Amino acid sequence: MAGALHRTAFLMRGAPQQEEEAEMSRRLQDLRNIGIIAHIDAGKTTVTERMLYCSGTTHRVGMVDKGTTETDFDEEEQQRGITIYSACVTFDWQNVHVNLIDTPGHVDFTAEVERCLRILDGGVVVFSAREGVEAQSETVWRQADKYKVPRIAFINKMDREGASFNGTLDEMRDRLSANPVVLQIPVGEGPPHVDNAFRGVIDLLEMKMLTFADQGEKVEKSEIPAELADDAELARQELLEELSKHSDELIELLLEEETSIPTKLLRDIIRDATLQQLIQPILCGSALDGIGIPPLLDAVAWYLPSPEDMPPVEGSSVRKKKEETESRKPDPKEPFCGLVFKVIPAKTADLSWIRVYSGQLKANTRVYNPGKDKKENIAQLWRMQASRREQVDAVETGDIVGIIGLRNSITGDTLCDSKDPILLESIEFPETVMSMAIEPETTAERKKLADTLDLMRRQDPTFRALENEDTGQTLISGMGELHLEVIRNRLLRDFNLNVKVHKPRVSYRETVQNAVEAEGSCHRNLGGQQLFAEMKIRMEPHQNSESGVMVTSRCSPEDLPGELLGVAIDELRARGEGGGILGGFPLMGLKATILSAKNNEYTNEIAVRIAAGEAFEAGLREAGPLLMEPVMKLDIMTPEEHLGDFVGDLQQRRAIINRTDNRGKNAVIEAQAPLAELFGYSSAMRSLSKGLAGCSMEPLEYAPAPPEVAKQFGL
Repeated sequence: MAGALHRTAFLMRGAPQQEEEAEMSRRLQDLRNIGIIAHIDAGKTTVTERMLYCSGTTHRVGMVDKGTTETDFDEEEQQRGITIYSACVTFDWQNVHVNLIDTPGHVDFTAEVERCLRILDGGVVVFSAREGVEAQSETVWRQADKYKVPRIAFINKMDREGASFNGTLDEMRDRLSANPVVLQIPVGEGPPHVDNAFRGVIDLLEMKMLTFADQGEKVEKSEIPAELADDAELARQELLEELSKHSDELIELLLEEETSIPTKLLRDIIRDATLQQLIQPILCGSALDGIGIPPLLDAVAWYLPSPEDMPPVEGSSVRKKKEETESRKPDPKEPFCGLVFKVIPAKTADLSWIRVYSGQLKANTRVYNPGKDKKENIAQLWRMQASRREQVDAVETGDIVGIIGLRNSITGDTLCDSKDPILLESIEFPETVMSMAIEPETTAERKKLADTLDLMRRQDPTFRALENEDTGQTLISGMGELHLEVIRNRLLRDFNLNVKVHKPRVSYRETVQNAVEAEGSCHRNLGGQQLFAEMKIRMEPHQNSESGVMVTSRCSPEDLPGELLGVAIDELRARGEGGGILGGFPLMGLKATILSAKNNEYTNEIAVRIAAGEAFEAGLREAGPLLMEPVMKLDIMTPEEHLGDFVGDLQQRRAIINRTDNRGKNAVIEAQAPLAELFGYSSAMRSLSKGLAGCSMEPLEYAPAPPEVAKQFGL
C-alpha cells in the first residue's frame, strides 16, 4: 500500500513537470529566428514592413522613400533610403512567434549580414524579378551557405517593367548553384499598362489562384482560370517530380497515379528538404502592393526551422588540459550559453545583442566570458522592436535579446554559465579596403575624437582607426566610399566633432614574392650587460592571402627554451603587425617559420627580440617585397545602346571584363577592376548612361599592383 501511495505521489509530482516540459517544447517549436537578406534595392525593408502590417503588428505601412519604415529608423538611413544597420522586430503569425532581423543590402555593410547570419536559424532571400541575381545576392547566398542557414526565396517586384520570373530562377541555378523549387507561379508579369500584367499567383500545392486586396491583408482564393490551367498543371508536375526525390511515400503515390496527394504530406516533404538545405522553396509577389506577403509568412511558419530543429551548438572546452569539443542542445534545461553578435554603444551603457543557444538567462545575475576570462554582470534584459525596447526579467533558449551591463564583451564573444563553460566559434569579418585621414582642429577635440572612435569601434567590427603621432592625423578605414561617408557624417553631425576630413584613399597591402632563409643576431653590450642570440627563419608567401603574418616554429627546445621561443614568436608577430618596408602598409599572405637558434648564458628576452626582429627585416628585404592593391568585382546593368561606352570606360580603368549578357532590353557586364580606379565611378556611370545604368561592387581580392602604381609611392 505504501508503495502504491509512493508511486501515486511521484506521478502527481511528475504530471506538472511533464506538462511544463511539453509547454517548453511547444514554445521552441513555435519560434522562428529569421533574417531578410538580399542585394540593395531588392525590397527587403518593404517585405519586412508588409510582414509587420499583415501580421497586425503595425497599423500603417511604412515607406522607404518617405523614411517612415519601422526598421530604418536611423537618420542616415531615412535620408538615403537604404538600410545601414540591422534591426530586430518581432511579430506573431499562425501561432508562430517570429524574431526577424532586417539586414543591409549594400556591400559596404556586409558585416551586418555576416554577424546576423551567424546566429539566425533561417533566412528569406529577396530577389528583384527585374535585376535577378546581383553581386550582393551572391555574397549573402555564400554567407548563408557558410553558416548552413536553411532559406526560402521571394522573387519580388513582379509588377516592374522587365520582370522575369523564369529568368531569375535560371540565374539562381547558374550563379548560386541553388536548387529552387517553385511553390507558386505568377499570373502575368510587369506593370498594369502592359499586356498580361502581374495580378496574382497560383498556389501549386492547393492548386488555387490567389489574389490580394486591402494592401495584401486580404487573400482571395479562386479556381484557376481555364487559360492558365495547363501551365499550372505542368508546374505542379515539375514540383512533384522534384519532391519525389526526397520522399519514398510520395513516389509510391505517384506510381499508383494517385491524384489527390495530401497537401500536408507535401508541406512535410518541403520542410524536411529545406531544413537539410537540399532545396529552396520559391514564392513570388510585389511587396510594395502587398501581393504575396501572407503566403510568404505561411512559408516562414511551415518551412523554416525552429531552434528545436537546429543541431546542438558546438564549441571548445574551457579549463581542461586537453582541448575537446563541447556541445549544447537547444534546451532550456541545458547550461546557459549565448553569443554576442552586435553592440550598440552609448556613453552611459552599451546595449549588447545576444542569441541564447541553451539554458536560461535572468536579469541581475552574473555570467562568464571564457574568451576574456572575465565575469560579466547582466544588469537588464530587453526585448527589441526596432527602435523600441521592452524590459524583461528572464529569457531562455532561442531568444534574441539586448543586454545592458556588459563591460568587457564585444561582438563574437561567448557568454556562458561559469560552472559549465564553453567557448563558441567567434565571427570573422573581412579586411577593410579604403582609408581616410582625419585630424582634430584643436587639442581639446583630440580626446573627444579618441573617445568617439573607441565607441564606434565597439559598434562596427569592420571599422579601424589608427593615430599617427608624427602627423597628428588619425587614419580611419572601412569597407568602401559609402561606409566612410556614413562614418564621416556621424563624426560631424551626431558627435559634433570639429575635425578636418581628407579624401578617401585605397588601403594597400604588402607581401613577398619568394621564399628565403634569413638570419638575425644580437652580439651587443647594453648598459654593461652582455647580450647574445642568433636566429634563422624562413619567410615565404602563404596560400591564405587574406591573412596577415602566420608565425610557426620548427626550432628544437635545445636551441631555444620554451619561454624564449614564446618571446621570439611574439616579436615576429609584432613585426608583422607593424607593416611592410615599401610604404609601411599592412602585411598579408606571409608565413615566417623559426628554423633554428643559438643561445648561451648571455641570452635573455631582449637579445631574442633583437635577433628575431633583425631576421624578420632581413627576410622582408631578401624575399622581394610586393605591393598589393584591392580589386573589386563589378556588376553593371545598362541600356544596351550604352554597352560600348561602358566597355571602353572600364578598359581605361584597368578592368578585366569577365562576361557580358543581355537581360531584356538591358546589357549586364561582369568585370573586375582595381579600387583605385573606381573612385567617383557612380558619377561617371550616370554620365555614360544618362542616369539609366545601375552598378554594384564588392571586394574580390588583393592582386599585385602594376609598376606605375608603385611609382606613386616612390617605390
